[in-house]
Amino acid sequence: MALLKRARTLGKGFILLDNLIVVFGFFMVFPLISLHFVDQLGWSAAAVGLGLGLRQFTQQGLGLFGGSLADRFGAKPLIVAGMLMRAAGFATMALADTPWQLWLSCLLSGLGGTLFDPPRSALVAKLTRPRERSRFYSLLLMQDSAGAVGGALFGSWLLQFDFRWVGLGGAVVFLAAAAANAWLLPAYRVATRRAPAWNAIRLVLGDRRFLKLVLTLSGYYLLSVQIMLLVPIAIKHLTGSAQAVGWMYGLETLLSLTLLYPLARIGERHFRLETRVLAGLALMSLSLACMAVVRQPASAFLVLGVFFLGTIITEPARETLVASLAKPDARASYMGASRLGLALGGGIGFFAGGWLYDFAQRQQQAGLPWLLLSIIGAITFIALARQFGVSMPQAAKQAA
Repeated sequence: MALLKRARTLGKGFILLDNLIVVFGFFMVFPLISLHFVDQLGWSAAAVGLGLGLRQFTQQGLGLFGGSLADRFGAKPLIVAGMLMRAAGFATMALADTPWQLWLSCLLSGLGGTLFDPPRSALVAKLTRPRERSRFYSLLLMQDSAGAVGGALFGSWLLQFDFRWVGLGGAVVFLAAAAANAWLLPAYRVATRRAPAWNAIRLVLGDRRFLKLVLTLSGYYLLSVQIMLLVPIAIKHLTGSAQAVGWMYGLETLLSLTLLYPLARIGERHFRLETRVLAGLALMSLSLACMAVVRQPASAFLVLGVFFLGTIITEPARETLVASLAKPDARASYMGASRLGLALGGGIGFFAGGWLYDFAQRQQQAGLPWLLLSIIGAITFIALARQFGVSMPQAAKQAA
């Protein structure tokens, strides 16, 4: 029993180290893509959004297949191969000077993610007990915030010299992550039994309750991905500085480090997971509506603070809720399929967000994208409330 507890503790410690490296490398590059290709090179936001959406859809849309392979062959080989492919994608992006090269780099990055993301998520579900899972997700999210601000600040510093250094720097970080996993990660099995990959896929596809939830969450993800597309552009225009993107992630980090864990503990004690998801989504939708009328940097950061507070409330509850529905026989497959909503919502969010930005600029209606995003958030809120069996008056009261 003591040996099992020690193995769990060591495994969770490695997950925290690995997560910090991966998040740092990702945020070194992706928040700066729109700044470089749209703001610096003058490419259309729709073309860049298509590349970002391709990465999102590839990584998350194929997550079920990556997860089924991890259930069959174990976590380690999939994680190492995926991180090497992500490094190749970033190296290709560093040299991109045409849209098709950017799209290819995003495709490689997405394929790498679809290999390493589901087994990493399954390891969290495997190594944490249900009663501690929400708190562990909170720790991971706190790390995400710290890694994001560190990566964005370092990437924006490199951007002063050349975007090639940004892409190559991200590639080096993922090569280091691949080496760490190859050296330190034990050969964990993430499913209780090994079975043909197709069996795990069929088990997940037959779970209608699970699929309905993850697909409805597409609306939530459509809002959240704007942090990597529309929000950096808006912050840059309001402040006149690319460095302000790093400040944006600094705000998220400050809120996460001070509020995420205590709010998760309070939520565990007093509120259902479903209530926390609805409350966070309501705050995110409200803040995006307010962005339509923001004209000053200080106001923008205040509104963003409300948006980040919404994600802080939603994310641990959403991850815990999804993990609680995963069946042990196909744990990685379930965690891969849980990204289907992110694939759909993220892919549409990137492309539609870019198209809306271009359209709003032509029509001189800068607030239009934000209003439409807030409406999508409201529709998602209603759909989730119905799934959770909450009436609209109850949902509004809980969100308040």
